[in-house]
Order: sequence, then C-alpha cells, then structure tokens
Amino acid sequence: MFTGIIQSVGAITQTNPVGADVHLSIASEALNMSDVKLGDSIAVNGVCLTVVNMSASHFEAHVSEETLSVTVGLNMTHPVNLEKALRLSDRLGGHLVSGHVDGVGKVLKFESLGECWQLDIRAPHAISKYISIKGSICVNGVSLTVNKISGDDFSINLIPHTLENTTLKSLSEGSTVNLEVDQIARYVERMTQWSTEDTATLNQIKKDNQASPEMQGQSS
Repeated sequence: MFTGIIQSVGAITQTNPVGADVHLSIASEALNMSDVKLGDSIAVNGVCLTVVNMSASHFEAHVSEETLSVTVGLNMTHPVNLEKALRLSDRLGGHLVSGHVDGVGKVLKFESLGECWQLDIRAPHAISKYISIKGSICVNGVSLTVNKISGDDFSINLIPHTLENTTLKSLSEGSTVNLEVDQIARYVERMTQWSTEDTATLNQIKKDNQASPEMQGQSS
C-alpha cells in the first residue's frame, strides 16, 4: 500500500526481456534504501513492483507480461516516480494507493496557469465512473485532486512543488499515463451492487432455509 506522495525520482536504466516479461534495473540514488529488503514493494510510476535484487543506489524488479499489458512506461529507460510501501506508523499525506493500475490515460492538455499548471487527461471509459470532482486519483504514482470532469475527461491543477519533485513536468499533449482510481469508489460500487442485485438471492436463501426439514426441526 502507498500514499501517492513521491519520495524521489529515479530512472529505469536497463530493460532486459525475459520471454514476454521484462527485468528492470532502476537507479534510486535519492531514495533511502536503508530500510528496504528483498521482497519489499516499491511503486514505480504508480505500479507496485517487488524488489528482487538491490544495492544502496539501485534495485531490480521483474515485470510480468500481464502488468506490461495494462500499464505504460515500464519497458523503456526514462525517469520514474518512486515511493516505498506505506508503514502503519506513516502519515497518510495523499490517499490510499494500491499500486494496481486501473487503466492508461492520455494527456489532452498541459499548460501554464501562472505558477501552476493545468493537466487535462482522458481516462478509459470503463473507469471514468469512479472519478469525482474533489476526489483523489493517482497519476503515474502521484496522488492528485480532480478539479473538473467532462465525460471521460478530467482536469487537475499542479503546484510548483509537485512539478519540481515528480516526473509530471515532462508530460506533454499525447503522453500516456498510469491511472489508479480511489479504492473507496470501487468498494462503494461493489456494496451497492450487492444490495441491489443480490437482495432477491438472499431472500430466496432465507425462504429455502425456513422450508428445509432441518430448519423446521430446529424451530419445533
């Protein structure tokens, strides 16, 4: 679990194909690796990856074909946002992020608004329903607040600090980004589906139980 507060910017320095998978080497000089051990999770541009080899200034991760098929930016050498897994004692400065990307978005506009920048992104239609005004969304691992929504498109304002400390400053029109929606929205949808679609099933189970000889014997 992560928070979407980027701890450092690193770089994928090597990508070695392993069948349909990829083995990555990631430079992480600015990330404190003293409390990281093999098997720990680190979010790379919003994707939760497992550390399989490491030193004080780099780590390696194996990326499966499945992960490559639903994300962008893990099969090339370039700067990436890094965040170590959340500890229960840490402050939750952003929002709860799983590192499981929901879809790939496309940058529609990235322009200056004084000292801030406006970032407009088109999300895949399948996940647009989970994006709400003033809600949280994770873009390439960065926890951000949605300001406007129009259909599948949403808008975000980026402050100078975010631009200076993440890779988002390198985005441009047409760039693709990893998106993860707020987990709470998914849980709410699931609970709503359960209450509306399965009420009849639950009622039928109750009727069947009441009509069964075993239940009748217990009630006599």
